[in-house]
Amino acid sequence: MAKVLIIDDERAIRNTLREILEYEDYQVEDIDNGIDGLELIQKNDYDLVLCDIKMNRMDGMEVLTEGLLIKPDLPFIMISGHGTVETAVEASKKGAFDFISKPPDLNRLLITVRNALDRGSLVTEAKTLKRKVSKVRPILGNSQAIVKIKETIDRVAPTDARVLITGANGSGKELVARWLHEKSNRTNAPLIEVNCAAIPSELIESELFGHEKGSFTSAVKQRIGKFESASGGTLFLDEIGDMSQSAQAKVLRALQESKITRVGGEKEIEVDVRVVAATNKDLLKEIEDGNFRMDLYHRLSVILIHVPPLTERRDDIPLITQNFLEEICSEYGMPVKRFSEPAMEALKALPWSGNIRELRNMVERLIILSDKVITDSDVKAFANPSAPVAIGATGTTAAAEPKTDFEQFKNFQEYKDFAEREYIKFKLEKNNWNVSKTADDIDIQRSHLYSKIEKYGLKRGE
Repeated sequence: MAKVLIIDDERAIRNTLREILEYEDYQVEDIDNGIDGLELIQKNDYDLVLCDIKMNRMDGMEVLTEGLLIKPDLPFIMISGHGTVETAVEASKKGAFDFISKPPDLNRLLITVRNALDRGSLVTEAKTLKRKVSKVRPILGNSQAIVKIKETIDRVAPTDARVLITGANGSGKELVARWLHEKSNRTNAPLIEVNCAAIPSELIESELFGHEKGSFTSAVKQRIGKFESASGGTLFLDEIGDMSQSAQAKVLRALQESKITRVGGEKEIEVDVRVVAATNKDLLKEIEDGNFRMDLYHRLSVILIHVPPLTERRDDIPLITQNFLEEICSEYGMPVKRFSEPAMEALKALPWSGNIRELRNMVERLIILSDKVITDSDVKAFANPSAPVAIGATGTTAAAEPKTDFEQFKNFQEYKDFAEREYIKFKLEKNNWNVSKTADDIDIQRSHLYSKIEKYGLKRGE
């Protein structure tokens, strides 16, 4: 139900608008002045504001301007008994959705209200989709280390200072880099990512700086490198500790002079790039071993941000887990499951060698293979069996045990039926009970799958 605020100093108009909107099942609040109206906008979430222009304590245009500063996406419909074209134009320029004259025409009012609410919904959906496309998820956690990282990002992002992010694999270094770009003045320009470990050493220079046609055997045409592509934006060099020595020298020159030269070319090209680098290696040790240039290290590490492993911030695990739980259940189109308290404690006790990435995989596995309430037994059963799991206040360890009790089966056929039922159930839930897709997935005929569903009494949401 949409929530509407009416701001008008005429009681008769407020009562009329309230009756009309409540009859259409809108939730309505009203106030007789703009100052109190702005306080309500600050405190509450409204879907629409109907605001008079001529009022005693505060002019409606001022309310419109201040209200949009508080809630930029909140639709305003301005109302006036002295309506002119000039007034309507001024209201539109200040951000009003529409303008209606007093006394309001019933049909026009309702159509305008519906259009304004639809527009508000579209703006919200567009922002949600933009967040999904951008893949910039929030940095979750309230631990001291995470709070410090967030504060550092807020301070450093608006500058062009180069940042070196350190931390173990899966700890969230890429997410920190994305937020540095998102909160910078370069957010409307591209963020270009390069995984230095994934590119062969003989191709890294071409990847970073581009090449001219004919500069080597397979260079059949000119290619723009990542430095040029990121010009005006941010270049994220992930796993920079794996970069070759020759590429390091060229990156150093690019950072010093803000100029690059394509492989096989002679022309210097100016680039305006902010470089953010990340590594899971100890670069100081790499420098000692002769694998990394000290001068490049100092160029990159104007600001150092260390992302701690998950084992050093176990108190953040419940918050991160709940976020993943809601996100994954939404992706699969299933009701959100729940972790029992012992299950959450069991999660916190795991060694987490893969950090946040491993935790997300674990949550997804538990959602697929567990019932509505995820228990500590589920966590032990589906945890990584290669590592012992510490459970309970005593700190005793126990290896992950299989969930299935094999003693319950009288013969091999019973176990085969059990395994087949669980496998089909798992695949159906994974495919959101799309029988055709599941049949293709497990390579059997759809009619055969329907027979199996009937044989084992499988039901959606059981």
